Formats: sequence, structure tokens, C-alpha cells
Amino acid sequence: MEKQEQITSLKTEEDMAYSAQKTASTLQIAFLLVVSIICYACQSETKTEHLPYYNTPNFTPLFINNKDSVNLLVPHQIANFAFKNQNNQTITQKDVEGKIHIADFFFTSCGSICPIMTTHMKKIDSVYKDEKDLVLLSYSVTPWLDSVKILKDYAQRYNVTNPNWHFLTGSKSDIYTLARQSYFAEEDLGFTKDSTNFLHTEHFLLIDKNKRIRGIYNGTLELEINQLIKDIAILRKED
Repeated sequence: MEKQEQITSLKTEEDMAYSAQKTASTLQIAFLLVVSIICYACQSETKTEHLPYYNTPNFTPLFINNKDSVNLLVPHQIANFAFKNQNNQTITQKDVEGKIHIADFFFTSCGSICPIMTTHMKKIDSVYKDEKDLVLLSYSVTPWLDSVKILKDYAQRYNVTNPNWHFLTGSKSDIYTLARQSYFAEEDLGFTKDSTNFLHTEHFLLIDKNKRIRGIYNGTLELEINQLIKDIAILRKED
């Protein structure tokens, strides 16, 4: 009987020791898990996101973290321009210097992708309409048809009231050259066409405060517009 009691006592002590060890191990794992979560959260908060640069018509992304290298590695910038907006104001590169801007190319009589693009630009406008450092430029690709008055009517049709959203008209040759050679509006086709070839593209281009291309998006897809809205926020923090 005494031997049995000793065995039972030893078993109880072993069980208690195992239980204590298991509890300690569980607490240790839980502690390490909490520490890992905290460390990951801290890293996530301090991590800075950077958008790529685009220097060529084929839109090969260049990721550059050292800003001192940008001027050397990314010489391409949006060229100077001057066009009339829907309020008969002359808009030039000076209106976007030191500001982020988004460019798209449309025409008021377009019944296919343009209404979708304008609606999506409205979504961007609704998010950033009070931000003075963001400019929206919608270039007409039929400027011989889209007069200042027609652009004004178009802006009113979409209830555009933001003074930083400009619908632009002017010389066809100047708009097409700017679209293809500065914005690379038709991707790698940018340098193979001239103003005799009709320009029609669904692309939205995101341009930073130094007039460099930082993003290209399909303006007909809401998913890409949502990404563009996020990328604008990233770019504003970067600058």
C-alpha cells in the first residue's frame, strides 16, 4: 500500500511538473507571438513606400530610393505646354509645377470609354477636391471640335466644379505631340505615330511634382482607379 502511494505521489508530481512546464512553454510562445506582432506593426508603420519612375515609352519601372540619383537616371519630364481650359483660361506647365497632376485624353462626343473615364476621374476628384497640390488635366483629342464652350458644357454636364480640374483644347499637333512624346499615352507606340493618326487611349497618367511619370492606369477599370487613389496618397507623402 505504501509503495502504491509513493507511485501515485510521484505520478502526481510528474503531472504537476509537466503541467507547469507546458504552461510556461505556452506563455513563452504567446509572449514571443505578441512581441513579433508588435515588431511587425512597428516595421509596417515606419516602412516608406515608393512609386517607380517611368522614363521610356515601354513603361519599364525604375525604383529609385536615393533622390539624388533621380535627375541622372530619370531625365524624362513632361514638356512645356499652353492650352485653353473650359473657362477660357490659358493653362501652362506653370500651373502644375510643384504639384501632382493626373492626365487623361478624351473627347466630348465619345460614346464608348470617355464617359467611363470622366466618371472615374470624378471619383478621384471627390477624394482630393480640397487638395490644392493635385491638378487634373483632361486633354481633348478632337480639339478642332471641342471648343471652349463645348468643354464648358461638358464640365457642367458632369457637375465639375473643382477649379483644379481643367478640360483642355488647343492645337491638335501640340496635344498629340505632348500626349505621345511626353506622357507616352500610347505606351511603346508613342514615337511611331504623328498627329495624322487619331489618338485614343484609356490611360490615366500620374505625374509627380517634378513633372516625372510615376504611374499608368486603365481609366476604364474601377480597380485601377482605386489603386491610383492610393498611389496619389503615397506620392504626397513621398514629396
